[in-house]
Amino acid sequence: MYVNALGNQYAITPVNIDGVADDSVWQSGYWHAMDHHIIGDIPTKDDFSGRYKLAWNEDALFLLAEIIDDVIYDRHPDPLVNYWDDDCLEIFVDEDASGGNHLSNYNAFAYHLALDGNVVDIGDNAQPVLLNEHVESAWRRSTEPPYQLIWEAKIYLFPDTFRVEKPGEPVKLSGGKELGFMLAYCDNDGSETREHFMGSHAIKAVNGDKNLGYKNASVFGKVTLMKGGAGF
Repeated sequence: MYVNALGNQYAITPVNIDGVADDSVWQSGYWHAMDHHIIGDIPTKDDFSGRYKLAWNEDALFLLAEIIDDVIYDRHPDPLVNYWDDDCLEIFVDEDASGGNHLSNYNAFAYHLALDGNVVDIGDNAQPVLLNEHVESAWRRSTEPPYQLIWEAKIYLFPDTFRVEKPGEPVKLSGGKELGFMLAYCDNDGSETREHFMGSHAIKAVNGDKNLGYKNASVFGKVTLMKGGAGF
């Protein structure tokens, strides 16, 4: 199992999910790069680059992503159709860091955050499902080069007992808890399929394929929640 301890901050005050990185928790802590190639060509820095920070409180995990993307593209209006081929932020979370298969179950989640705010993952019977109640998000993008996009998210963590028909309550978080986590970005500048897929963690290819996060939580990194700051 790939392990990577990541810095994270405890959010003493509420985090406002508005796509503006002015919350006090974001003024410190570690930036982490999204520079590992998964699919497609390796983009130039002005085409795509990304970094992110993590924070948490008892209710949720918080994400601040800073993305450079020169073209924002949303081809598919139906949120359950080819959503991975539009520009989207993909958040991988494994609440108990158990790893393993999650392609057609809820052992872990691969949340695709669409530009319109919809949240999609593959659920039971390997069919896509909307899980909008799992992630609150907002983004804003500058109108001048390098077209920086600030994306904030509040991620509620659900256990592997989650079911769409009986969702239950999200897990309460506490210091010392270990999570599986990975972040990636699907980048499309106007093609029928995504052109680049870049992530936060190196993935060892299996039969030439590095696109494993959506089905195998064992390629995620690990985060230990720390009240004092760095999650090491």
